[in-house]
Amino acid sequence: MTLTKAIRFYGTGTPEVMRYEDVEVGDPKAGEVRLRHVAVGLNYADTYFRNGTYQIPMPNGMGVEASGVIEALGEGVTQLKVGDRVTYTGFLNTLGAYSIHRLIPANTLIKLPEEISCETAAAMTMRGLTAAYLMRRIYDFKAGDSILLHAAAGGVGLIVSQWAKLLGLTVIGTTSSEEKAAVARAHGCDHVINYSHENVAERVRELTGGVGVNVVFDSVGQATFMSSLDSLKRRGLLVCVGTASGPIPAFDPVLLAVKGSLFVTRPALADYIADPAEKKELANELFDHVRHGRIKIEINQRYELKDAVQAHRDLEARKTIGSSIFVI
Repeated sequence: MTLTKAIRFYGTGTPEVMRYEDVEVGDPKAGEVRLRHVAVGLNYADTYFRNGTYQIPMPNGMGVEASGVIEALGEGVTQLKVGDRVTYTGFLNTLGAYSIHRLIPANTLIKLPEEISCETAAAMTMRGLTAAYLMRRIYDFKAGDSILLHAAAGGVGLIVSQWAKLLGLTVIGTTSSEEKAAVARAHGCDHVINYSHENVAERVRELTGGVGVNVVFDSVGQATFMSSLDSLKRRGLLVCVGTASGPIPAFDPVLLAVKGSLFVTRPALADYIADPAEKKELANELFDHVRHGRIKIEINQRYELKDAVQAHRDLEARKTIGSSIFVI
């Protein structure tokens, strides 16, 4: 039995519901491993568990992404060994990442290449695999296509921008400040719209000669839904990948016909990494881009695990840029 620290919460609400507590971690059961975390990912999706958007049993742990070193193997685990460096992300099957040690199913783990550090992995596994399926599975992109990317200076946004340029796409990003706009441009955005004082849909039309973009990646939700639809070209696709401003409003599907026979989808990463073969393929492509420097992962905020409350406050106040992690 190992005495360790973890973030637990006993009811949903503001960041203050999270508690930094002593927990005991036993020996791994069949199909499990015990991990010692080196770094833990901080993702906006974590706030959805905490505030009740994603409903889970209580009490529970926080976080779905981390990287570390295997300390012990359960019966039947043969594809990994003690000392292996691994990373993971998921949904309910990986909940509890805000911890120093933990037990986790071995089949959720991805072995890390030597060239990628645990800190880099924690900053990019969820974000990078999200970018991977958005770029490689959602739409059949061709060179010359255009996208509108909300939250372009966020962790996912910076990876998507770089990946999109590798595919020859024109990237229009949105940010809330000039500081974030500069970061977005440095990572591949051809144009950046500051939504604090610019009309997004009107500006997109100007930049595309009145045509609109092929695809919109919208992680904001309620506040941007209509402007996202109005930014699409005829038969364009709106990909709803988050609801930072709240859930999108109910709408009559006729609206999609009126605005140009549009398509809307609300994908989840879990459904694109459920198949082990597909998960491995996406991870390998991501790792290959990162290890060869085609996609750069920048960690702009580091927190201690005990400071999870402040980290969530910063995240929801949009004070963060790019990727954030907890360093163990």
